[in-house]
Amino acid sequence: MNKEEISQIFEELAMLAELNDESPFKSRAYMNAARIILDLTDDLETLVNENSLTDIEGIGQNIAAKIVELVNTGKLKSYDKLRALVPDGVFQMLKISGLGPKKVKVLWKKYAITNLGDLKMSCERHALKALPGFGIKTEENILAGIESLKKFSGKWLYIEAQRWAEEVLSDVAKIKGVVRVEIAGSIRRKKEVVKDIDIVAAADNSAHIMKAFVSLPYVDRIVQHGKTKSEVILNSGIQCDLRVVSNDEYPFALHHFTGSKEHNVRMRGLAKSKGIKMNEYGLFEGKSKRGIPCKDEADIFKAFGLDYIEPELREDMGEVDAAGEGVLPQLIEGSDLKGILHVHTNYTDGEATIEEMALAAKSRGYEYIAICDHSQNLTVVGGLKPADVRKQHKEIDALNKRIKNFTILKGIEVDILADGSLDYSDKVLSSFDIVIAAVHTRFKMSEEDMTRRIIRAVENPHVDILAHPTGRLLLTREPYLVDMKRVIDAIGNHKKAVEINAHPQRLDLDWRWMRYAKGRGAKFAICPDAHSTDGIDNVINGVNVARKGWLEKGDVLNCSDLKKCPTLFDRLHR
Repeated sequence: MNKEEISQIFEELAMLAELNDESPFKSRAYMNAARIILDLTDDLETLVNENSLTDIEGIGQNIAAKIVELVNTGKLKSYDKLRALVPDGVFQMLKISGLGPKKVKVLWKKYAITNLGDLKMSCERHALKALPGFGIKTEENILAGIESLKKFSGKWLYIEAQRWAEEVLSDVAKIKGVVRVEIAGSIRRKKEVVKDIDIVAAADNSAHIMKAFVSLPYVDRIVQHGKTKSEVILNSGIQCDLRVVSNDEYPFALHHFTGSKEHNVRMRGLAKSKGIKMNEYGLFEGKSKRGIPCKDEADIFKAFGLDYIEPELREDMGEVDAAGEGVLPQLIEGSDLKGILHVHTNYTDGEATIEEMALAAKSRGYEYIAICDHSQNLTVVGGLKPADVRKQHKEIDALNKRIKNFTILKGIEVDILADGSLDYSDKVLSSFDIVIAAVHTRFKMSEEDMTRRIIRAVENPHVDILAHPTGRLLLTREPYLVDMKRVIDAIGNHKKAVEINAHPQRLDLDWRWMRYAKGRGAKFAICPDAHSTDGIDNVINGVNVARKGWLEKGDVLNCSDLKKCPTLFDRLHR
């Protein structure tokens, strides 16, 4: 089992424990373990073999034993025992956003609602509105959550699908006779949510390659086993397709199956205008059956007088015209980032100390880090009161004197209150080097009210960055209603920055808005929103979507060093 699957089991175990009246301490321990496991960079199997799980902060003997059981057997007896006590329909109810185990337990044990159908009907008939802790708004949220479950079925976060795709790629590359092989499809284009995995390989003889592919140990079910194409379902549940073509056909097949569909239509239209037929097998002039030779994708684009178009840009959003005019952007790379912004520590809901976060960033080659714990309004995570802020700043000052060739910035993720005001006085806000403003409450406001709320925060002179601007959680929570055009216009007009939150469930600002924001003069900050040292590595997810948004390193604040950044760190160098 991989760490994502094991993390998911611990998260479910926490909910099952609460449903079955287990100790609340157990539930919290399981949920904490789920987060720690997901953020690990070390291989779980290696940690098990080295007997070093308990060296990880937050992993005790009991949790470690469960991890060992899962790694070695793929099962967990304590999970199976609790799961057997819960009807399947009730377990499905736990997946509804905003409907936690406490409410599910009430619906199940007190009102005998045991499946999504009964729950949906009860909400539609307003049978829950008079129940303590529910009401009409809760019914509406439950109905929306049920629809989201249907909508998101069969979809995967990029980071989940990409990890499986890399494993398949590695194994296919080892099969005798494979000349070239690459991940294609939406994963290669780095879409934030994908449906399946596409692999394209070049070989002279495909039969034994297909046989080896469908026989991989993690293949759960064979959907199709053909000579040039096979489809399987992996034991994670995701579908994986392999296509095998000749080495001469490979560049064309890779381009075609990378997509997007819209990009391919645009390219075929360009080909037709030049008297060329274009498909997954090659480029053919006129009625000739002999194709135009291309050794790679760059040669395909060159045949049309185009610069090479990076896979991330192939969405038919102007990339073909830009390639013809020689004005494609020099896309940002992960190595362009100089510093890490927006991380949390154990002052609020983070797992590590300020020093641990700083040293982790420094060890990765970064020059600075901005500590941005939550403000006082978020009491649920121990948001910082002004006295806590002063204490934290003293600690940062001391660490900056001790840690050489590195800077720790005094930051905050300050709550945007319902009226658009901020969670601290101007005096407290002025004590920070960097202020990131965020909405964390009252998601159900009207579009107009939410838009005004956010714009007022952006207009505040203390605010540097607007964090995760739509509040979405991919595959679990829809964005709140907000007029992004007006918000982006305000960010540009006030020379502020918008966050590209690199947590794999956020990736917000959506890449589809980035070119517009860039054109309006907005800057960007790629932030990991890290709650652990391992979480710092989330930044690569933000780089991926920044590339899809046509961004270059000059567009991103934390690609600059502190002394050269003219807008964000001005208070630090006054």
